[in-house]
Amino acid sequence: MLGMQKNIKTKRIYEKTNKQDGVRILIDRLWPRGIKKEEADIDEWIKDLAPSDNLRKWFAHDPNKWEKFKNKYFAELDRNKKLCKELINKGKVNITLVYSAKDKEHNNAVALKDYLEKKN
Repeated sequence: MLGMQKNIKTKRIYEKTNKQDGVRILIDRLWPRGIKKEEADIDEWIKDLAPSDNLRKWFAHDPNKWEKFKNKYFAELDRNKKLCKELINKGKVNITLVYSAKDKEHNNAVALKDYLEKKN
């Protein structure tokens, strides 16, 4: 699915942007708190690649549920392969998956990056 030239990163929406971010895509189902849409500096918001509401609520950012969350989320992504492929085709070299969660290691952007890299 991925070409070797793609570089996928993750970044909190509250962090400063830079040229190395490339195409910035928000992949949260809900709009981040405290950020105005005109100030978000994102290229696109793809809600449909975010975990379902039920999965998001079940996970509740609990690191103890991380592996189960990823398995369930990957199953959802498997049903949405076309949208994953469209996401990858958006950036020439760099794609930054933008998220709002405080936990930088256990969030849907990290899981989506892992999924996309494994499907390479």
